[in-house]
Amino acid sequence: MNFVTQLLHLVGSGAVAYISARNIRDSRTRPNTLAAFQLAESGSVPFLTSLSERAAAEGDSWLAQMLALHAADERRHGNIFAQALKQWDKEVIDFKSLPKPAENKGEKPKRSPFFAAYFDGYDAEFFKPDKIEWPVFMASTYILELDASTDFARMANVLPDDDLRCRNLKKGMLSIASDETRHAAYLYEAMERRFSAREVENLVDEWRTRKVNALLAMVGNFVKGGGNPNLVKDGVPVDVSGENSSELKAA
Repeated sequence: MNFVTQLLHLVGSGAVAYISARNIRDSRTRPNTLAAFQLAESGSVPFLTSLSERAAAEGDSWLAQMLALHAADERRHGNIFAQALKQWDKEVIDFKSLPKPAENKGEKPKRSPFFAAYFDGYDAEFFKPDKIEWPVFMASTYILELDASTDFARMANVLPDDDLRCRNLKKGMLSIASDETRHAAYLYEAMERRFSAREVENLVDEWRTRKVNALLAMVGNFVKGGGNPNLVKDGVPVDVSGENSSELKAA
């Protein structure tokens, strides 16, 4: 990674760190942020499970096991965020019940600025579990997991300690950060098992550069006032000191 990319990485990461910390600390934006995390973590489970089955079919039992564990972790992470939302009497909206104006007009749903930049040049068909190339999956996911470990820890540490719900969420997010570190480690090892040191270095550099571009696109969208869609609705009130609180900490 050259000096300019390193500098832009620091700038982009710093800006996103500020935005994410503000969104998780502010009680008004916290529920929507948690919902986005729940959808992202839970949504990756089928993909990782299918990849695990593919690796097993290809004879790579080690990778198959790592991917299966990764999928189980993501399922647990989704549950952590779902339980956290319940503590604020919220839940993720039912997307099946919403109108789909884009489809009615024959338009394709827009990708987020971040992922549009991160996966620039790749279409949705490429990312099916049976078609995605292993180096692309390993390197792109390695960068995301590596950075997520820091991001989740940082967000956890800005949560106030004078609120029981925030303390519960903080513990859950710190455990998620630890899992993300472990995911990054196995993905890097997976690359080392398949590619030369120079190839691994090139893959990491390519996807780090893509991540920098994606962060800048994300910040640019934020500066322009591009908001996130509402992802939550009111849920059933719960006792934060009772069963659901225990589930969150156990998760």
